[in-house]
Amino acid sequence: MPKNADELVELLDLERIDDNLFRGRQMPSSLPRVFGGQAAAQALVAATRTVDPAYVVHSLHSYFLQPGDTQAPTIYDVETLRDGRSFATRRVLARQHGRPIYALTASFHQPEPGYEHQDTMPSVVPPEEAIDARAAARELDPGRDTEGDAEWDVVDFRYVGSDGDGLLEPDPAHPARQRFWLRVSSPLPDDPAQHVAAFTYLSDMTLMGAALAPHGVRIGGPETQVASLDHAVWFHRPFRADEWWLYDQVSPSASGGRGLVLARVFSRDGTLVASVAQEALIRPRGER
Repeated sequence: MPKNADELVELLDLERIDDNLFRGRQMPSSLPRVFGGQAAAQALVAATRTVDPAYVVHSLHSYFLQPGDTQAPTIYDVETLRDGRSFATRRVLARQHGRPIYALTASFHQPEPGYEHQDTMPSVVPPEEAIDARAAARELDPGRDTEGDAEWDVVDFRYVGSDGDGLLEPDPAHPARQRFWLRVSSPLPDDPAQHVAAFTYLSDMTLMGAALAPHGVRIGGPETQVASLDHAVWFHRPFRADEWWLYDQVSPSASGGRGLVLARVFSRDGTLVASVAQEALIRPRGER
């Protein structure tokens, strides 16, 4: 896994092997399967490289089909669905060992003026006063194996708890909710496309914790099997992934072994820059 912005940029710099065909590399990882954010970000980079730079991505919708092999490169096959005057659409199929592991559809739009409104950012403590998530996890579970923590040095994330001193956000209307401050931990190049790809990589982190929070279990715990099923992002306004952004997450429902999480993404100045949705398998172990 990348440990800083330079390694993340390198990971997302795909090799073009033919027209609309790309190869994504792997980095050493302790994870049992390819991180979902990596597949999403590499697929988005592949799609972006087939689109006129005048168009910028405004949404992606995707499905995780099979666990990815962390020891094998991933091939990204891009199909052109539309090249219109205002919008362009691409479909990307990611393969390993001849089988599909991930499918993404991305839509690109030529920026234009229009109506403007947005939600108001919640009132939260600044990132400097928020809780370091990894430090909190170590405090809650002193005996857990932290050897793999360095793999996530590419991201700085702080938990925004109740009044800045708790791990849960109590809200009668939303029993399953959490908030994080996140950013890429070191500076990225100024290319906006790299910030979109880096954000997509990070956007797969922490989400299912919101669905698990009211049940007293955590991602990676032995009592629950967790696997992302799909992932969607809407990009509303430009922003930098290496500057703090608030990940405001709510899980409106969990049932039938699945949990849904919806999230709003605000830059530090209160601008709503993106929205994210993900459904995942959250199955108590031993149920099947």
